[in-house]
Amino acid sequence: MDSRLVTSFCEMVRIDSESGNEAAFIEHVRGLLERELDADCVVDAHGNLIARIAAKESEIDEPILLAAHGDTVQPGKGIEPVVKDGVIRSARATILGADDKAGVAAAIEAVRSASKHPPVEMVITRQEEVGLVGAKNLDLSLLSAKTGFIIDGEDAATIVIGGPSHVSLDVTITGKSAHAGMEPEKGISAIRAAAQAIVDQPSGRIDEETTANIGTIHGGLIRNGVPERVTIQAECRSLNHDKCMRQAETMRRAFEDAAASLGAKADVEVTLEYKASRVPERSQAVKLAKDAIRAVGLEPKTQVITGGTDALILASRGLDAVVLGYGGQAAHTTDEYITVDALEQSAAVLRNLLEAAA
Repeated sequence: MDSRLVTSFCEMVRIDSESGNEAAFIEHVRGLLERELDADCVVDAHGNLIARIAAKESEIDEPILLAAHGDTVQPGKGIEPVVKDGVIRSARATILGADDKAGVAAAIEAVRSASKHPPVEMVITRQEEVGLVGAKNLDLSLLSAKTGFIIDGEDAATIVIGGPSHVSLDVTITGKSAHAGMEPEKGISAIRAAAQAIVDQPSGRIDEETTANIGTIHGGLIRNGVPERVTIQAECRSLNHDKCMRQAETMRRAFEDAAASLGAKADVEVTLEYKASRVPERSQAVKLAKDAIRAVGLEPKTQVITGGTDALILASRGLDAVVLGYGGQAAHTTDEYITVDALEQSAAVLRNLLEAAA
């Protein structure tokens, strides 16, 4: 067992860092990198950490980017990790935070233990779990790397090379209030309009590469009042950008038409969060990742997913970026865990990658 890696990971998950409250964790990682790797660290205007680490036994000038996110989902306060029979879990009714602190710990251990490596730029982003906010606001003027590896997947053998277009829809339906018992005919129910719109549009798995979802609905103030206002948060995604935009238009029209049919009004704000992209299989990032995975005895495979990742954002901003696995399981649940072997394997893949890049 690599006690240094396990100890470092356990120290990290004990530091509260739910989305929006990552500052203490960012400072912990900054101090660790400065002390142990003589890193030149800066925090950008959004609070993302950027660390530059000099090359070791290498003449390569171009840096490699290693990145992970520092925030966790809820419930992520007061995490107490327990290592038992080679498995790390939370002792309390919380997540463990392997997503993505296992990625952070593995990246740092890979640099520590590599016999050689090119210059490394390490980035720890904020607010990944609430919309990839840190990556969207990352100050790229502070980076020189063109090839990047985001350690935020579960499977150590899988390289995520692409992701979807993602559209958010924020809907406000306005009807007319009235007393539900005395004069309901004078009211226009925003809830009824919302319900009709939801029934009228497809949701869930639309096809093999497209999804749609109604995520939240809030409306009404009192039991005996015809509800005047409803707000809805919805989304759609597709690996095909044109399909995503057509699905978003279908959803927008469904809300507007249903509202109009009842005399209400729907205001729909449509926001493209990010656009589908894919890193070519022949890219240097994919080649390095495949070779590093094979070196630990696994057979690499590539995948495109309909979830959002920091890699997708960075790829859209000009980096050759893919996602590698950190080895955890049951992320975003209180059953989350990671085995010591998986954590060590993740660090070994990254170490092999850095040594090959050198």
